[in-house]
Amino acid sequence: MQIIEVNSSETENKFLAINAQLNEHNPYYIRPLDNEVKQVFNPQSNKLFKEGTAKRWILLDEKHICIGRIAAFYYSNYKNKGTDFPVGCMGYFDCIQDPQAAALLLDTAKKWLQENGMFAMDGPVNFGDRDKWWGLMVEGFNREPMYGMSFNPPYYEELLTQYGFENYYNQNYYQLQIFDGLPNRFKERYEKFIAKKDYSAIHLTFDQLDKYAQDFVTVYNAAWAQHGEAKEITLAQIMKLFKTLKPIMDPRVIWFAYYKEDPIAMFINIPDVNQYFKHFKGKLGLWQKLHLLWMKFRGTNNQLTGLAFGVVPKYQALGVDSFLIYACYLLLDKIKRYSQYEMGWAADWNPKMVNIYKSLGAQPSRRMVTYRYIFDKKTHPFERHPVMDYTSA
Repeated sequence: MQIIEVNSSETENKFLAINAQLNEHNPYYIRPLDNEVKQVFNPQSNKLFKEGTAKRWILLDEKHICIGRIAAFYYSNYKNKGTDFPVGCMGYFDCIQDPQAAALLLDTAKKWLQENGMFAMDGPVNFGDRDKWWGLMVEGFNREPMYGMSFNPPYYEELLTQYGFENYYNQNYYQLQIFDGLPNRFKERYEKFIAKKDYSAIHLTFDQLDKYAQDFVTVYNAAWAQHGEAKEITLAQIMKLFKTLKPIMDPRVIWFAYYKEDPIAMFINIPDVNQYFKHFKGKLGLWQKLHLLWMKFRGTNNQLTGLAFGVVPKYQALGVDSFLIYACYLLLDKIKRYSQYEMGWAADWNPKMVNIYKSLGAQPSRRMVTYRYIFDKKTHPFERHPVMDYTSA
């Protein structure tokens, strides 16, 4: 077997193709868009190259057939609470069911990270935000993945744990059938807030996209500052996101709550675009874009996915979350466009978010795992990700 660095169009094409090849017999598999994967490793499109770097490799067998891939990367702003030593990452891991082949790929990533001053590696994760390709799927193989969700054969779990990776934290997904309704307490809290003139809940409109982008920034930076990762977003980033999503965005499922004129909560959802992309086999050219618009016009997608949810800390104990969610539900029940809803992942170190999902009556749909591999456990013993301390937030 031979490890080769990805440094040409030929090796990059093999890096992209092996993921589809190893999942080709799974009827639920949906190939990620090739261009989106390429952009992750393009310094012109991925801002993380300003504070770190990445490298990719493929693995060839004796017949020069690609049988695996891996990426390793690090960046200065990659942080996890409770960790006081440099941690790198590995991701985009694919491999045949062969522990020797897996070890060769993982050893390559480990060696490169050690050479760059890292003491551990987390993975498989993304060289980017946590809303895409984060974690290894260990439960939920019997349904199609949502957009941006990692999808892998079940034996990957054994390959990683046999190598020495340990469960750093679980990423829990939940789903619900929209027409089944919500528990009565959501209606009660909605009625309590709707009776107060200072509180309101409204959905996005395209003619005020700038305003809602700013409201997103305000809520996000207030609500997520407590996660301790020193990562604020900017208006420019969210405007770029909104403009990117606009072709598939449904403004009726993007909601904000306000106290007087101040944004205090957001509930951001989008149609699950994998229901469109599954027809495209990783490509998104002109024909695919026209096909997407046609499917959107026909209303072929009945699945929603959660993109972001947050409440400004000052209002978190008042029931504003229930008020906002129920306002959205009332419109969804009226338009009858979407019937299935799956939330973005909630980590086991964030029990408040897990409890919100459970309070909706949602059922577990799948589980991903972010693993950690410590290079020298005598120096740095393994510890799971600490549970969020809300009292100090």
